[in-house]
Amino acid sequence: MTALADSPAPAVTRETTDAAPHRQRTMPKFLRPSRWLPLTIMIVLLAVLWQIGSVTMPYLLPPLSAIGETLVGNPGYYLTNAWVTLQEALLGLVFAFIASSILAIAISEVAVLRRAIMPIAVVLNVTPLVAIAPALVVAFGFGPEPKLIVTAIICFFPILINVSVGLRSVPTSVVQFYTTVAASRAEMLWHVRVPNALPYLFAALKIVLPLSIVGAVVAEMFAPGAAEGLGTAISLASSNNKLSVIYASIFILAVMGATLLAIVTAVERRVLHWHDSHSASDD
Repeated sequence: MTALADSPAPAVTRETTDAAPHRQRTMPKFLRPSRWLPLTIMIVLLAVLWQIGSVTMPYLLPPLSAIGETLVGNPGYYLTNAWVTLQEALLGLVFAFIASSILAIAISEVAVLRRAIMPIAVVLNVTPLVAIAPALVVAFGFGPEPKLIVTAIICFFPILINVSVGLRSVPTSVVQFYTTVAASRAEMLWHVRVPNALPYLFAALKIVLPLSIVGAVVAEMFAPGAAEGLGTAISLASSNNKLSVIYASIFILAVMGATLLAIVTAVERRVLHWHDSHSASDD
């Protein structure tokens, strides 16, 4: 009994007890069930509801199998048109980004420009672009210019508003400190206002990147003369009553928008790792 009582107990170290939690912590986030299981369940549920809808409303929703057959049977058609739409969306976004960023800096530095430009920007934002798309075709012809202009106009206002607010929302204490050390306006802009505006810029990009796809499709559908693009594919399929082609094109557009949003989110996490919105771990 004494020997048994005096025998050393199994060594239970902290390293041993922490092994399982450590393995769980080192598991990639995207492999955790809490990450992928809710989305998987939702996709399955939506697929079931879609199939039920395709039976009860065949004039509105085609079967998922028909959409899949359309995509698999003619992938080159969708890839070619998707590439055209993506080019229009990204080029229009680049033009909008350049113009809105320059104007945002100008109106954040000069109050008179802010009072002159912002009302015009608001009017431009609420203008129905579908109505002016044919006029743009008359002015610029049947090339890509009308599509780029429509896309740029759609993306312009959110970037302008967010960036201008970010540039002007620097804490007063920070502004006073840089004023005390006699920093120039250019130094204040580059070292203080621009970094402060980055979270606002990425918030705007999360909005306008998917929105640029919408703008390109709208331009292709309502600007006469478009020969390629998913918007044109949807218009032609609608005229021929091909529901499977319409929804296949919409599926490609949704994938494009989700991919662009995922890219900008990943870049945001990399660039803004110092910001409060990304400093805490996202479980």
